[in-house]
Amino acid sequence: MNKIRLLIIVLFIILTVDEGYSQIKYSVKAEAGYLKYQNRIIRIDPGPDWKGYYLDDQNGVDFNIINGFDFKNKLFAGIGVGYLNFEGINGLSIFSDFEYLPLKTRLTPLINLKIGYSHIWNQYENGTGYGLGELCLGINFRMTERTNIYTKSGFSMTQQSLLIPIRFGIRF
Repeated sequence: MNKIRLLIIVLFIILTVDEGYSQIKYSVKAEAGYLKYQNRIIRIDPGPDWKGYYLDDQNGVDFNIINGFDFKNKLFAGIGVGYLNFEGINGLSIFSDFEYLPLKTRLTPLINLKIGYSHIWNQYENGTGYGLGELCLGINFRMTERTNIYTKSGFSMTQQSLLIPIRFGIRF
């Protein structure tokens, strides 16, 4: 009797865990964006070693690859790496990426948050590193159960600058 009871409990646990994890899927996002420079978020009183602002009215482009997990096709959480180019100034970024789709329809709004670090090789020796924060709203189109395309825009703050990102991407 105890063996049967133990077997039932083990099967119940396995089925419960399996059902819970089946809602979580590995997912990859690839996105490209245009970063429109808006203004500086800080003003600096120049000192003797000052070589200028990190970005000086420069627009940019970026390409990101994000690996993460999709929870019930509504919430995505992942870690990404990106290539930055601000009119000839190259850089890299690493960030955490959170995306929420409030509806389960084929066409749904999305809310995206990125928090991380960016490093550009500008006029300063060894370049400059700065925190990265981004909040975007957009539209997601579900092509298949696993494939989505989306566009989004919002506000991004990095390298002492406020930028408006306009991004297009695919998630599969």
